[in-house]
Amino acid sequence: MTHNLKKVLLLATSISSYALINTPAYTFAADENDAAPSDTFEEVVVTGSRIKRKDLTSVGPVSVVTQQMIRNTGITSMETLLQRLPSSAGFGGNQTAAYWVSNGWGTPQVNLRGLGVNRTLVLLNGRRLVNGGTGANSSVDLSMIPMAIVKQVEVLKDGASAIYGADAVAGVVNIITDTDFNGLEASAKFGMTGKGDGEEYLMDLTWGTSSDQGSLVASLSYQDNKPSPLADRVPCPLASDSETQCNGSSSTAGGRAVYIDGVGDLVRINFNNEPGGKSWAPYDRSIHGYNYNVNFNAVNPIKRLSFSSFGHYNLTDDVRLFGEMMYTNRRSTQPASPNAVTQFTLAADHPTNPTGEDLLVESRRLVELGERVFLQEVNTFRIVAGVEGSLSDSWSWDVALNWGRNTGMDTITNVVNLERFNETIDPNVCGTNGIPCGDYLGVGNVSQAVLDYLPFDMTDTGGNEQLSLTANISGDVFELPAGKVGFAAGVEYREDKGWRQPDSLKVLGIANSNAEDPISGKTKAKEAYAELSIPVLAEVAFAKNLDLNLALRFSDYDTFSSDTNYKIGVNWQVVEGFKLRGTYSTAFRVPNVPELFGGVSEGNLTTTDPCSGWSSLDAGSNIYKNCQAAGVPVGYTQLGNTILTDRGGNPNLEPEDARSLTFGAVWQPGFAEGLSVTVDYFDVKITDAITEPSGSVKLAQCYESDNLTHDFCTPVHHTRNAVTGEVNYLSAQKTNAGSERLKGIDVGVVYNFNAMELNHTLDFQVSYLDTFERTAFEGDVPMVLNGFIGAGFGGYPKWRANTSFNTSAENWSATYSVQYIGAGDDFFATDGIGSHMGAVMYHNVQGTYNIMENLVLSAGIDNLWDKKAPRVASWTDGNTDTMTYDLAGRRGYIRLTYRMQ
Repeated sequence: MTHNLKKVLLLATSISSYALINTPAYTFAADENDAAPSDTFEEVVVTGSRIKRKDLTSVGPVSVVTQQMIRNTGITSMETLLQRLPSSAGFGGNQTAAYWVSNGWGTPQVNLRGLGVNRTLVLLNGRRLVNGGTGANSSVDLSMIPMAIVKQVEVLKDGASAIYGADAVAGVVNIITDTDFNGLEASAKFGMTGKGDGEEYLMDLTWGTSSDQGSLVASLSYQDNKPSPLADRVPCPLASDSETQCNGSSSTAGGRAVYIDGVGDLVRINFNNEPGGKSWAPYDRSIHGYNYNVNFNAVNPIKRLSFSSFGHYNLTDDVRLFGEMMYTNRRSTQPASPNAVTQFTLAADHPTNPTGEDLLVESRRLVELGERVFLQEVNTFRIVAGVEGSLSDSWSWDVALNWGRNTGMDTITNVVNLERFNETIDPNVCGTNGIPCGDYLGVGNVSQAVLDYLPFDMTDTGGNEQLSLTANISGDVFELPAGKVGFAAGVEYREDKGWRQPDSLKVLGIANSNAEDPISGKTKAKEAYAELSIPVLAEVAFAKNLDLNLALRFSDYDTFSSDTNYKIGVNWQVVEGFKLRGTYSTAFRVPNVPELFGGVSEGNLTTTDPCSGWSSLDAGSNIYKNCQAAGVPVGYTQLGNTILTDRGGNPNLEPEDARSLTFGAVWQPGFAEGLSVTVDYFDVKITDAITEPSGSVKLAQCYESDNLTHDFCTPVHHTRNAVTGEVNYLSAQKTNAGSERLKGIDVGVVYNFNAMELNHTLDFQVSYLDTFERTAFEGDVPMVLNGFIGAGFGGYPKWRANTSFNTSAENWSATYSVQYIGAGDDFFATDGIGSHMGAVMYHNVQGTYNIMENLVLSAGIDNLWDKKAPRVASWTDGNTDTMTYDLAGRRGYIRLTYRMQ
């Protein structure tokens, strides 16, 4: 893995990169081609390219959301803005739309195309951000970016590893800050739901100054969102009528237990769910199931305090220093159901067992302890320092050091200490040495002494750190008959660290929680890239402009072999007002710290070896031939029914690879000035996706394959004893075995026009997901995601759309927008209520009025008609997909902004 980066860079200069046309992708986006013409052009860099250019044309689908568009929506968090994209799908953590968040509790993220939050690259001013959360995370915590500093957001919906490196698989989100702000702006917002809860308080203060010597901008932001309870907002609270039975948890309040009766039948019972005595009845989930909804929130409380500063200082006319500094503190909370203890036995003669039968208590939710509360405090720091300059009118360069660090602590209250719990049910131990005896059958029978003895607060800590050094240069290398050839190149060195230290009782397996080992790891990357923009034709028949765009990036990591990615793009302006464009690119995702360095544990997997008794099978079967070829002795029979199996991270993982194809058209008819129509087709294929098949699946797939050709037959996955034939090593660790395929079409229509002496903008954006299949390993049946919604997988409706209409005059504006989420079927539910979800539309309105020259009043209502989330049968928590639908209901807000320049 030793490579000469200079040679690679020289080679790469003969290749090139694409330039990007910013096209609208959702309700708030606009096409740069709709901007008013100007006689003065400033060269800019568009997301997806490092080449500066005077126009904003490109070959890939890019959406741009300006500061004014953001203000027209009333949105005050980056995650809400991005998650309303039609191209956003699946899981993506959001305090305002979900009570439960992965990849770090309370961490909001963006998930383009539903391909995963770790396959969407998030940049700030074109540079990477440190991952965020409570330790060893794989995506950016969007809460670190206050909306007050945002000038615009550019969203590239195309693979971009040739330009930016790893993780730009689904696309790139580039958040650009307002570094040229002059004056003072103070803003305050208050909002609440129609039920009188979920209060939102937001205060922003931004100050900036500039001169011939440089500029400085500083911003302070504070946000405090109060909770909105879930119980009275869910589409289907627990009921016992014959028409609707929502799914509650099978971990019941009174305790669910089984025993074998006198004739050998399994009997399942449930003890009383209400206080008073000790009774039991045949278990019925629709009656006895625990209602999670009384514990959870539709909107969780969160507090964010952010300070940021951006500035530059001119050393000479051609060289300047620049710097960025950001700090964010997030405190977030999510209530959860009381802890449930599972799988413990009470003998027939146990003092607390009234049944006279040997009981296996499958689950008992300790409602007497009270709900658990998940609490996080996360601090994120970021510093950028660099120097940039120009060598001539067209050539520019920059060198920058980028450092970010995130530290977090998450605490869960009221977690049961399992060691102490087992003591309380052991009649030989409890009642001595201050250990109380526990009676867990039926609600209300647990003593206060036990309630004081069992719980503890479990605290985990962790963090992420990133350090990078980049150098870039760009300019025009020479001129062809059709125009100037643009060139850009650069190098980057980057280190990414992640660590997580679980609570000591969790590590020991004593906490009533998933056991977890400490994680710590680091990756290093050395990279070089080059790109060209080549004008091929200009001002000829059927080719007003034809540009070829090429890019190449070489990446050398210390944890795996090197990776080279490329991109080819064509931008063809056929005639005035009509353009065709297309790209083909490769991309990759680097395994994250938990995937590479997660603790490996050994355990006994209960499974049957496919080769057990193989010699008695049909001699023509694959199992017979494969077991024989593997050297398994004739007459071999597996000893016992368990196999020692490794689970956890895998330091031998390779990057995920992706191929991305896009092509589309842009139409701006001359007969309708201000009208722009875009159509883009996308096709993404991911191979070597990181999955975690079980050991039993690996054995079955290997010995059922033809001639032991399956990858699971290699020694990496399992080995056998050469003498006995027993499996002596089996891996259930993460592996590069999966694949994904996604296809669809984006359509956008933007129309800017004047009527009745008013300015109007109509914006319609729709995304159609034609294909989305996920395969865990070779030979697996693909899981079809498009058109489905369900527990554990998120929502992937085929249709998503946003529409908005804005009208403005000199001192006022009004916006009406509609978010459309198409119909879908539940992944897992059988036919019946909650197995099919109809389309949902959320209507939003906002108005602004300039009270005085420097004072602006804004007010709005989101979810105007108080649309309820549909029932999703397989989601026991909330009974709906909390990552896809709005749970808060109607909510209004008012905002006052003072500006002085």
